[in-house]
Amino acid sequence: MHRRTKATVLTVLAVLLLLALAAFLRKKAPPEAARLLPESDGIIYFNLRPLRAYTHFDRKPVPHDPAYQSFIDATGFEFERDLDQVAFAVHRMPNPLGPNGPVAFSEVFIGHFDGKRLSRYFASLATATETYAGHTIYEIPSEGRVVRVALLGYDIVAASNTPTPEQMHSMLDRYRTAALPFSGSSVLSEHYSEVPLLSVAWGIGKLNIPLKQDGVSLFGFHLPVALDTTFIASLRWAGALRLRIEEIAPTELAATTSADAAKTLIAIARAMENNPFSSTPNSDLRNLLNSAEIQHRNDRAVATATIPIAFVEKLLTAPDSLHTVPPSQAQEPNPKATATRPF
Repeated sequence: MHRRTKATVLTVLAVLLLLALAAFLRKKAPPEAARLLPESDGIIYFNLRPLRAYTHFDRKPVPHDPAYQSFIDATGFEFERDLDQVAFAVHRMPNPLGPNGPVAFSEVFIGHFDGKRLSRYFASLATATETYAGHTIYEIPSEGRVVRVALLGYDIVAASNTPTPEQMHSMLDRYRTAALPFSGSSVLSEHYSEVPLLSVAWGIGKLNIPLKQDGVSLFGFHLPVALDTTFIASLRWAGALRLRIEEIAPTELAATTSADAAKTLIAIARAMENNPFSSTPNSDLRNLLNSAEIQHRNDRAVATATIPIAFVEKLLTAPDSLHTVPPSQAQEPNPKATATRPF
């Protein structure tokens, strides 16, 4: 074999190996919608394509409120039908009693968009625009805040209602390096590897807010949760929808206390729901509670349960108030002053 032929063969093999490695890394990497999010205190991600296939919620139309119907008419985009993936970053505000409230959100949506119609819609609501990294950022007033929205690509939209444009700029910067499979925020780099494979929805976040009596109250029951606790929640399909919530506590004692309290809470809820004299029986909730299990090991407590498909369908076909912010009560609102939240 000639030297030139050998060099060509080696080059082809090297390229194939690099392509195979890139494909492997991307398979193990966080989804793009999550990688584009800026630094935050927590991330929530939904892959709606398999959920749509499991539940067929897009085939069960629900009544649209006027604001949501107006959005559909203007853009041609319908969340139930056209949204494939969505990721949310949760930003804790320094002053929870301030004008921006306790938290703000940054969001990335991946789906089937009509870019021209969506741009016209955003422009009609925006009171100002900014050009950054070759993209137009629309500044849209909503509930006393400014929502910044930008089309990143033909199938990606980013939005943020943080007080400053820093988070939106970060998402645009990350979009330019989106091909890197392990790019993303510190939340992803620290804990995404612990999200179960093939999860259709998941959330990662650290509890860093002061808690009354070192815990939270749930249905009147005190559930101890230590400060600086990380939670990793996931939903995946394994013949049924399996919910898994893992608590990573700062100490083994904190994990033990939390696991014991969770077992007690589930036992109480299970007894109440299995009560034959209950005035409002809910078979889906009963099945979920009966499948729940709590495990504890070292500094971790893990809760698992099977979620009935019917229960998920009810959540996914909730009222349209989940999609949009209702318009002003005025008879003829000024769209630039009282715009509905586009996403």
